[in-house]
Amino acid sequence: MRWLITGSHGQLGTDLQQILARVADATVRAVDVDELDITDSRAVDSMFADFQPDVVLNAAAYTAVDAAEENEDLAYRVNATGPAVLAAAAARAGAKLVHVSTDYVFAGDATSAYEVDDQPDPRSAYGRTKLAGEVAVRELHPDGSYVVRTAWVYGATGANFVKTMARLERERDNVSVVDDQRGSPTWSFDLATALVELAQSGAPFGVYHCTNSGDTTWCGFTRAIFEELGADPSRVLAVTTAEFPRPAPRPAYSVLSATAWERAGLTPMPAWREGLRRAFAQSPDAFRPPSD
Repeated sequence: MRWLITGSHGQLGTDLQQILARVADATVRAVDVDELDITDSRAVDSMFADFQPDVVLNAAAYTAVDAAEENEDLAYRVNATGPAVLAAAAARAGAKLVHVSTDYVFAGDATSAYEVDDQPDPRSAYGRTKLAGEVAVRELHPDGSYVVRTAWVYGATGANFVKTMARLERERDNVSVVDDQRGSPTWSFDLATALVELAQSGAPFGVYHCTNSGDTTWCGFTRAIFEELGADPSRVLAVTTAEFPRPAPRPAYSVLSATAWERAGLTPMPAWREGLRRAFAQSPDAFRPPSD
């Protein structure tokens, strides 16, 4: 199979390349915006003509949640126009498309895990643009696309919450973290493994949820990070979202149900705490700041 990865420089794109390096007979082309602008239909058509992918894994996204409030047009181009261009090209080529979306398409006011067919109701510019991308992918390539919503992703590449908390653990006596937002921390390597499995499966095309299993708060997540660092988790202090206002509203509840995923016969995702442990074991230098 011929695999095209977009967003190749990001944490998920990097891990997708690692996973596919282990797949027999996989020919991989990994590109980022410096090589392929996914919003440019001519450039995408040229890439498809040249590489002729069987599967497209779209890990490209505008993920600056707060900045999107002031730059929604830019976020829309990357998160909606780009996926639409890829979906149209994949449909013409008969290629599968796996498109990664987000918990932010929901309002975040639920009290039980969101199912794939629950009504989206984004409350932020980022969420609105990601939902528009979902809709475009499913409308333009209904018989060959997967939309996979995930949440709270961290990985060895680039900046993310785990690395920020690891840095703050060294810099501060105590760290204050919100304790009234709940979700499922997801290691990008586990997510990448799952996306490759999905693309190779005979699962019905449509919308899926894929996160590490179980849930916690950002405060609980940070305490687990401190444990992996060998630090005292009691140094992590619980605060409310109201004490840390941000330009973009955060979902208070981001837990996504794995029912559709498991019903399709796909491998259940590991627990989030186990994923965090393995992330530190696999990439200790990435998650542990160097000593002075």
